[in-house]
Amino acid sequence: MKPNLKACGHALVTALVNATLAVALMLLVEFAISGSFQMPEPYLWAGLVIGVVIFIAQFWRQRHLCRTSEQSGNVQQP
Repeated sequence: MKPNLKACGHALVTALVNATLAVALMLLVEFAISGSFQMPEPYLWAGLVIGVVIFIAQFWRQRHLCRTSEQSGNVQQP
């Protein structure tokens, strides 16, 4: 259970950072095009989808890495 919690924490941080950066980039492009900082609803939905996709992918990756490091740590060294 502990590798899953550790993987979930790492994945959550990564997803939040990447989704925030994606929304910020979309707002920057919106400002460059229109000259005003508007927060259209599709930008929020896109940020949410980006965050969910990154969370799922990072959770699977981090869980695999945690389990691999846990198993290699249990191997006795001669």
